[in-house]
Parts: sequence; C-alpha cells; structure tokens
Amino acid sequence: MNGGRGFTLIEVMVALAVLAIALGAAIQAVSAQVSSADHLRGRTFAHWVAMNQIAEIQVMNRFPPVGRERGEEEMAGHRWHWTRIVSDPGIPGVRQVIVEVRRRAGQDDPDASLIAVVGEPLR
Repeated sequence: MNGGRGFTLIEVMVALAVLAIALGAAIQAVSAQVSSADHLRGRTFAHWVAMNQIAEIQVMNRFPPVGRERGEEEMAGHRWHWTRIVSDPGIPGVRQVIVEVRRRAGQDDPDASLIAVVGEPLR
C-alpha cells in the first residue's frame, strides 16, 4: 500500500463478490420458503374441501349409495375438483367414503385425500 487509508480496487471487488453471493443465497432461501408456504396453503384448502364433502354426507341424514361422484367446489378464490368414492366395507349399516381433491381436473396425485366411515342414520 502506498500509505493511504482507503481500500484497493481488488478489496472492493472481493467484498462486492462476497455480498452478491450472500444476497443470492438469501433470495433463493426466501423464494423456497414462499413456495413451500404456498404449497401448504393449497393442501390445507384441499383438505377443507374434502372435509366439506364428508360433512355434506353427514348433514344430508341419508345413507350414501355405493358409487363414484365428481364435482367442483369454490374455496379461497379457486375451483377445486373432488371425487367422492363410496364403498361397502361388508359391515351392515356402514359405508366407507374416500374423498380426493385436486387443484386441476385430470391431475394424477390428489392435493388432499380423506377417508371416513359413515353409519346409517337413525330413523
């Protein structure tokens, strides 16, 4: 050094390179966090749609027929596609209900899946 008090150009460049790498890593971490939060939010809404389908069966106060039914429900500003599969598990007065909810129709893996057992309503 020539006795000056400032930084050399090389020192400034190294400091800026370290800062750029650190900021890039921070931005990537925040981006991953936002993506994860969005994914969890979507799965939560899909689970609520599935729970609504089970609740609908319970409040209708009728024994659900065996079969498959499809439909759509709006929640949180998005249209969800659900499939409700009712089967007879071989126990009198009992039905097994599987509800699968997808964000997009035709999507392979459901965003949420719920299995419930419902009994024949008392008359």
